[in-house]
Amino acid sequence: MKKFSLVLAGLGIAAAAVPAAAIAAPAPHFASYQGGWQNINARQAKLEARINQGIRSGSLTRAEAVRLRAQFRDLSRLEARYRASRPGLTLAERRDLDRRFDALSARIRFEKHDRQGYHGR
Repeated sequence: MKKFSLVLAGLGIAAAAVPAAAIAAPAPHFASYQGGWQNINARQAKLEARINQGIRSGSLTRAEAVRLRAQFRDLSRLEARYRASRPGLTLAERRDLDRRFDALSARIRFEKHDRQGYHGR
């Protein structure tokens, strides 16, 4: 009887741990990342660093940087609104943010490589 109750308690603990592990796991990111899913804060930091690097290297003009930063701020505000909403950040909202981050990343890449900011090359 003692062995049976011990097995039953172990199964109960395992059953409780599986949903918690599923909740803690990051949602898959469907963009073209080699390293898998990245959280929103990491993506924001990476995009901000790319804009700053483009300004320092001269591959972004001042006007391009101002426009990209405005789009970045708008995206940050949208994320804050999503997080403040009643259920918090849902999977659909996360996917929407991922899609928008992908679009902003593509715009940064385009603006950095359009050769408008390059001096004498």
